[in-house]
Amino acid sequence: MDYIILSLILMSIGIYGLLTKRDLLKVFISVELIATAATLNFVMLVPSLGKGLGEAFLILAFSTDTCVSGVILALLVIVHKKYGTSDIGDLVKMENTKEENEVEA
Repeated sequence: MDYIILSLILMSIGIYGLLTKRDLLKVFISVELIATAATLNFVMLVPSLGKGLGEAFLILAFSTDTCVSGVILALLVIVHKKYGTSDIGDLVKMENTKEENEVEA
């Protein structure tokens, strides 16, 4: 039952980071913590159903999480190159001014 407590702690830290951080990389790390907590629950709770099923879920969870991480990191690099910042507040301000300029034109 210790893994459930660990999973809850990881999920709590991830949600806290998701709600309070403004940097895109820190938000990404928070999302990864939440995904790790979910993966931990899947991996630890499934072996009671069958030995091979837990291992299959582990491989599926890790491969899915790795693919999602790669896509998110690629998007972070693209956003940083295009806008020169990774602060969510600055990106929202840029988008709002862009929309206002389009409406005026």
